[in-house]
Amino acid sequence: MQKFWHAMNYLAHLLFAQPNTNSRIGNLLGDFYHGTQPELLTPAVTAGLYNHRAVDWFTDRHPDVRAARQFFSPPMRRFAPIALDMLFDFCLIKYWSQFFDSNFNDYKVQLYQSLRSDLPFMPDSMAKTFKAVTEQDWFGNYAELAGIQYSLRRMACRGRFTSRYAAIADELPEIQLKTEQVFLQFFPQLQHFIQQSAIEQNPALAFERYNKATGKDQSSTAPC
Repeated sequence: MQKFWHAMNYLAHLLFAQPNTNSRIGNLLGDFYHGTQPELLTPAVTAGLYNHRAVDWFTDRHPDVRAARQFFSPPMRRFAPIALDMLFDFCLIKYWSQFFDSNFNDYKVQLYQSLRSDLPFMPDSMAKTFKAVTEQDWFGNYAELAGIQYSLRRMACRGRFTSRYAAIADELPEIQLKTEQVFLQFFPQLQHFIQQSAIEQNPALAFERYNKATGKDQSSTAPC
C-alpha cells in the first residue's frame, strides 16, 4: 500500500519544488514511477525526485502524523495515510495565509499555467493526471472538505482501494479539527526540514544531501 500513500498530496510536493519544469516533474515523479532509476534522469529531475522522497520520509516518520492515523476508526486505518495526505492539502489551502504572503487563488492560477507548459515533458501517466488537475481544478476542489470526500469516494469506485473503505470519507468531518491542529504543528517542521536539507540547491549533490537529511548510509545505493 505504501506506494499509494502519497498519491494525492500533489499540492504539497509542488509547493516544495523549485519554480521550473525539471523540478516540478522530479518532485511529482515519485508518485508515478515506482522503481524509477535516478541515474537515467537528468540531474535536475533527479534532485526533484530526491526532494520528493525527503518530504515523504519526514512525513511518514513524524510522530504526530503517525498518531493522527489513529483518529480513524480501526477498520479504516489501513487507508488513513491516503485520507491524511488529502486532508493535509485541504489544511494547506485553508491556512495558506499563515505560511505565505501570496493569495492562494493567484498562486493556483500561476501553478496551473506552469503545469500546462510542463505537460509535453511529463511521462504519459503524469501528463494525463495533470491535464485533469488543471482542467477540473482539483486544487480548487480540495479547498472544501466535501471535495476531499468526493475524491476519496471516486477513488474507491474506481478500484484505487477496496470499495468498502469508501466510508473513510464519512469520518472526515469528525476528525477535521484534530487533523488541522496536527497540520499546524507539523507543516512548519516539514518546511524547516526541506529548507535545511537543500537537496535541490546543487543537483550534483542531491543524493548526498538526501542521505544526510534522512540519516542513510552515504555508501548506500540511490533510492528507487
